[in-house]
Amino acid sequence: MKFFLFFLTLFLAASILTTAAQTRKVLPYQYKTDDLPNGLRVVTVPTDYPNLVSLYIVIGTGSRNEVEANKSGYAHFFEHLMFRGSENFPAGRFDEVMKKAGASSNAYTSDDRTVYHETFAKEDLDEIMRLEADRFQKLKFSEEQFKTEAGAVLGEYNKNSASPFFKMYEVMRETAFRKHTYSHTTMGYLEDIKDYPNQYAYGLEFFNRFYRPENTTIIIVGDINQAEVLAKVKKYWSDWKPGNYKQTIPVEPAQTEARSKHIDWSSATLPIVMVAYRAPAFSETEKDKAALDLLSAIAFGDNSELYQRLVIKEQKAVFISPDADNHIDPELFTVTAQVKDVKDLNYVRDEIVKTYKRFAAETIPQKQLEETRSRMRYGFSMAMNSNDAIAGTLARYVALRRSPETIDKSFALYDSITTEDIRQMAAKYFTDNNQTIITLATKKGGK
Repeated sequence: MKFFLFFLTLFLAASILTTAAQTRKVLPYQYKTDDLPNGLRVVTVPTDYPNLVSLYIVIGTGSRNEVEANKSGYAHFFEHLMFRGSENFPAGRFDEVMKKAGASSNAYTSDDRTVYHETFAKEDLDEIMRLEADRFQKLKFSEEQFKTEAGAVLGEYNKNSASPFFKMYEVMRETAFRKHTYSHTTMGYLEDIKDYPNQYAYGLEFFNRFYRPENTTIIIVGDINQAEVLAKVKKYWSDWKPGNYKQTIPVEPAQTEARSKHIDWSSATLPIVMVAYRAPAFSETEKDKAALDLLSAIAFGDNSELYQRLVIKEQKAVFISPDADNHIDPELFTVTAQVKDVKDLNYVRDEIVKTYKRFAAETIPQKQLEETRSRMRYGFSMAMNSNDAIAGTLARYVALRRSPETIDKSFALYDSITTEDIRQMAAKYFTDNNQTIITLATKKGGK
């Protein structure tokens, strides 16, 4: 009897621990990951949203991969070209298929990834899978189409450049990075964009380098059967040949001095300040980035002391917003503020810098850390309220490590962070040598 009770106790304890571990999972959906022999990865996630499917195709290529001189912005350019037609679906046919299916379709490019996505009725999965396979493997565009799309990208750049925030971001990148490809935005440099019409041959080469199965992950979320979906993927994608292109991303050398730049804006606008510090790359195991993620909300979020004082109480700033997104390589931890009066620009800048320094010296209260962790977890889980939201979230993490498991690993890492970890990481990264400050204001005499 004693042995029975002993083993029963062990069994119950193990069950409790297993249940506790399961409840800590942030991604509540069961998923399956399959790899085709050519390197293509397929992630399937059945959900209880009836009759709807979201398809996300993640290419592990972004502006980070544009290592050649005078060849920036091509990942974004190809986001446009991918809608220009393929061997079996000529120009215009893509839109016809999507319209017939009642599908919402779009794409986006970032530093580390390019993502194509659609949401549609499950009955159209076969046709849309066939269409996608054709354009990824047999993209076909004429030199005239290439030049037409080059003009569209130039127009997009000119439109964006009218925004002072776009200019701030562009100058911040150029100032903070001297060697790494994060020095240019996903749109690329203006002079390179102007030269696109002359680069038809290079465009074909770019496509052949990066649009390969080993660099691609297909995510399918919704009212699906995993085996049936995998059969469709094998049917349309198995003949896609892997590539052999290798590249070396330049490593950014250590920054040795604080950097700053001021932009005289030609038209009337409220002044803006960006304060950035060199920050770590994403990791599933090292605490650096996870600690700064937690600090971001505590030090600069809407509930922070700085925000409440400068935006609500003193009303010196319109907003204060932190940005410390996940990146494959070391990036920037940036705080942006729009200031109501140019006379307060330096004051707001200095208060932001003081806040960075404050958390490098002080430890935050344990209760504040626990509340922040809880809000992050709850907010993350609640945001996955549709097939599209689930697939879109997975795409961001799949681009980093090609696995949905990265989500739960990341939140497990958040759970391990202590208040002292946060202080140590702030002290490690928020140093004068790692600092870059960009300010913008209407130039004297501007309207």
